[in-house]
Amino acid sequence: MQEIRRRKPSLLDLESPMEVNRYYNSIPPVTKTYAAACLFATGAYALELYNVWNIALLYSDVFKRFQIWRLITPFFFIGPFSLKFAFRLLTILYYGAQLERGPFDKRTADLVWMYVFGAAPLLVMTVIPYLWTPFLGPSMVFILPYVWSREFPNARVNIHGLFELKGFYLPYYMIAVDLVLGNPLKQSMMGIAAGHLYYFLTVLYPLSTGNNFLKTPRLIHKLVAFWGQGFQINSPFRNDPAQGVAFRGRGRRLNGSRSTSTRSEPRDSEPDETATPAPSSSASGVAFSGRSNRLGWSRSRETSQTRHRGSDGLGLVVYRLGGGLGIG
Repeated sequence: MQEIRRRKPSLLDLESPMEVNRYYNSIPPVTKTYAAACLFATGAYALELYNVWNIALLYSDVFKRFQIWRLITPFFFIGPFSLKFAFRLLTILYYGAQLERGPFDKRTADLVWMYVFGAAPLLVMTVIPYLWTPFLGPSMVFILPYVWSREFPNARVNIHGLFELKGFYLPYYMIAVDLVLGNPLKQSMMGIAAGHLYYFLTVLYPLSTGNNFLKTPRLIHKLVAFWGQGFQINSPFRNDPAQGVAFRGRGRRLNGSRSTSTRSEPRDSEPDETATPAPSSSASGVAFSGRSNRLGWSRSRETSQTRHRGSDGLGLVVYRLGGGLGIG
């Protein structure tokens, strides 16, 4: 019973409003915010509170009428209420949460930068008339399983209980399902291209050359610190300016002698040196800590932690319903 209580709530076992609230509170902040924004955009559209074309990506209105918001709002509309909408929302909640709890744990600003960086090539691609699409939410959603597949390439994903698939091939399996079901592939392929560009420039290239010229900007760090949600281990800004003090020095008791304080320091520090193990590289504040093929993330740990993820039914529940992850 204790093991069941400690298990994180899942979409598959929501039986009461309290369980729903518990699951909602367990969603990491970035994933929760993006999923809630997509749900709000679709819900407002279903209630006819706005015309969906007022948030569509129309470059003529952007440059002629200076409607700059059209460069942002298309990423939050993933379609009207339908099975496809449900599939995309589940993808955000599952793979987005897996990334935020795993490779991007204590790296909230880096995850926000992934979303921002992934949006840039999508906007560039839509300049080409053939690749233009009014809403880029489906392409943005597909970036998540692609980056997940690169972070957990050896994770075993159970497909309908029939066979197992390595995590590296998961996005291509989704593409194959879309192809069989007759769903358009353009937005899915655009999401893969944007996700690969992000992963190459921020992970593969820095690992091979040692130069990371696309590290998370200070502006993103500052916005995340101002937001006050999540945590960035190597942020130049504090999440809460009220925490901590301006000067961190050695404390001395009033009316105490210098010799007494200096003699007591070794006694206080000895247990820490013997009982506390040396910090691992995943907590040392490096830019790539905690990622599957980066510093501080062992393959054996990754495989053991992710072997069950494909078999719990949530990650591929969209395919169990028979619809696939149609990005149309």
